Amino acid sequence: MSSVGIVGAGRLGLAVARLAVASGHRVLVAGSAGPARVGPVVASHAPGAAAATVTEAASADLVVLAMPLTAYPTLPVAALVGRTVLDATNYWWELDGLRPDLADPATSTSEIVQAHLAGASVVKSLGHMSAADLEAEARPRGATGRKAVAVAGDDPAAVAQVVRFVDDLGFDPVVVGGLAEGIRFEPGTEIFGGDVDAAELRALVARFPDSQRGRYLAKIRARGGR
Repeated sequence: MSSVGIVGAGRLGLAVARLAVASGHRVLVAGSAGPARVGPVVASHAPGAAAATVTEAASADLVVLAMPLTAYPTLPVAALVGRTVLDATNYWWELDGLRPDLADPATSTSEIVQAHLAGASVVKSLGHMSAADLEAEARPRGATGRKAVAVAGDDPAAVAQVVRFVDDLGFDPVVVGGLAEGIRFEPGTEIFGGDVDAAELRALVARFPDSQRGRYLAKIRARGGR
């Protein structure tokens, strides 16, 4: 059993918590409202998990970011030094507002999070499937029709840790490359929102440069990133 700290007590955070508990992990869930208010939600929607402070969740073996991306500056940087941080956040301009700093085509959002959490190892994963699909599509290892989840990171040990966790949750992990390659499964890409197997996920990753989003990013970056 390993410990998993989930920062975010919304639908995604609770879905990951339920799957992690079912796979035998000890799970801590933290929300912006604090343990006293998050506790009843966790007890009701993720039995077996425990409510915690963000700092407590940050002490887990693996830390999952399931909160709004705009909240990343509030993360406890010192507490996350040396930790593997699974970044499942995304930038949603409809909800987050127009944020040029988060929509910069010269970088991926997970690289922005990594720059803030300089002492941690950030790995992007889980965020390209909805909370509902994560629970509906989870399958035992080797099961027919098992879906795939993309993984991108720079630290081999951290990537391996996330790969094991994704497999535990019920999905075939597909490593797509370094953290910068996480842009291949951000909103607006073919992978985002899709429920596909490992072979199809690899095919989508491979044809990203020729996709509408891929061509757009290449064009913008060729002009200096703006």
